[in-house]
Amino acid sequence: MSDWVRVARAGELAPGQCRSVDVDGAQVAVFNLDGRYFAIEDVCTHDGGQLTGGSVEGAEIICPRHGARFCIRTGAALTAPAYEAAATFPVRVEDGVIEVRDDRWD
Repeated sequence: MSDWVRVARAGELAPGQCRSVDVDGAQVAVFNLDGRYFAIEDVCTHDGGQLTGGSVEGAEIICPRHGARFCIRTGAALTAPAYEAAATFPVRVEDGVIEVRDDRWD
């Protein structure tokens, strides 16, 4: 099991913003959706491109390369050309700090 990785102080990631961080070698995008934090792997499952840089509409991120949409809350692939979900990661706020960890191999 990996350790929790600091993302930012809670006030540094405003609603609608995201930040990409390295968690045990995986690029993870952490989003603030109306004060709740969610984290998905920052990789489009269609072609391996980075998701951050794409636009966010509600609770969806749109891949900037081919337009696939992913649910930020669940990682689900919502539109072609992506058919596989993006991995999700646990997020917590401890003492005002947003943290994420990779528990995919636990």
